[in-house]
Amino acid sequence: MKRVKHMLSAADHDRVAKAIGAAEKRTSGEIYCVLAHRSDAYFYPAALMAAAIVLALGFLAAVVLKALWITVDPLTIPAAQIMTFLLIALLFACYPALRVSLVPWPLRYRRAHDNAQKQFLAHNIHMTQNRTGVLIFVSLAERYVEVVADNEINAKVEQAVWDKTVDILLDHAGRGALAEGFVCAVEQVGEVLTKHFPAGSSNPNEIEDRLTEI
Repeated sequence: MKRVKHMLSAADHDRVAKAIGAAEKRTSGEIYCVLAHRSDAYFYPAALMAAAIVLALGFLAAVVLKALWITVDPLTIPAAQIMTFLLIALLFACYPALRVSLVPWPLRYRRAHDNAQKQFLAHNIHMTQNRTGVLIFVSLAERYVEVVADNEINAKVEQAVWDKTVDILLDHAGRGALAEGFVCAVEQVGEVLTKHFPAGSSNPNEIEDRLTEI
């Protein structure tokens, strides 16, 4: 398995974990954080976009050459297109970050949203006793933030409330203060959960207090 290069330091992880623990002391809800470097490899979508661009440029080159009365070997343009596409594919293999730049925003957001739902299930946030788990999810390559809450919470908390949490994280991430953004988001979610799901006499910690990087 490829080792994940962490974006946040051990001290940052510890700060977020402590913020989660402090927030959960006041509520029966559970909070979990996930930071994804990217939510998809994007090789095939990026390759499809690159192929479309190469074909369009080849057609444009043929039109321009014809307009200028320049005659070239019929195989020249297809050969150039193939070589260009192979070079782009090689760049995609060596520099994965380049792939994201060619993927349309709607597809990026859809993949990031799907990953948020996947992480919610993968970390058993949906398995809390009272269905009061919350995931704070960030996917860096897509610049995507989402708060995923379980059924009992969604029945009482409107999406507009979570949108404020998303704005907090996006603002901090844009200023290069991602760890601080997670801490503030955790505090915000903790306040919401405390209002609707205050801690009872028995308040077990059902999910580990941590931020996971993937």
